[in-house]
Amino acid sequence: MRSVKQAFAALTVLAALAACTTLSDQDRALLTSASQNADQAKQMAQQALSASQAAQASAAQAAADAKAANEKADRMFQRGLRK
Repeated sequence: MRSVKQAFAALTVLAALAACTTLSDQDRALLTSASQNADQAKQMAQQALSASQAAQASAAQAAADAKAANEKADRMFQRGLRK
């Protein structure tokens, strides 16, 4: 009787493990959807990074242009003072 109970318990554990390792079609579809969503999010993040880098380069160029214009204005002002 005891060995029957142990065998039944072992079979129950094995059945539970088998149920956990097999995926239903719905579970597979959910995993596929989650994977696709993750890929889309990764692409969007890459696009956002590219846009951010372009904006940073543009801001750096604008700062350099502003500095050059400021230096030119200072030179013109100094020249006007000397006259």
